[in-house]
Amino acid sequence: MAKILLVDDAAFMRMMIKDTLSKNGYTDVHEAADGQLAVAKYEEVKPDLVFMDITMPNMDGLEALKTIKANDPKAVVVMCSAMGQEAMVIEAIKSGAKDFIVKPFKPERIVKTLSSLNINP
Repeated sequence: MAKILLVDDAAFMRMMIKDTLSKNGYTDVHEAADGQLAVAKYEEVKPDLVFMDITMPNMDGLEALKTIKANDPKAVVVMCSAMGQEAMVIEAIKSGAKDFIVKPFKPERIVKTLSSLNINP
């Protein structure tokens, strides 16, 4: 069973993604509200996939991505952010993100991403 970590400072956004995941059979879902908590939770849970927001307090998503990838080069991280600026997308991909989803997104985009990365429930 795939373990997924949702990282976003907006509880509503985590709830929306979690709802989409559960409707598609993904039930082992963990959450973190900022980058600092994400790094700790990643070490604890060792998820198969991380959905990571960029703009968050304490440690932003790009910094958390870099830290997670430094600790586990095989980590699969997909960035999610309303800031679809080209420079941020490029930095996220260069830093090891597998994909980038721009908010607001449709639930199908989440499912398509999981499928393309072969992350099955």
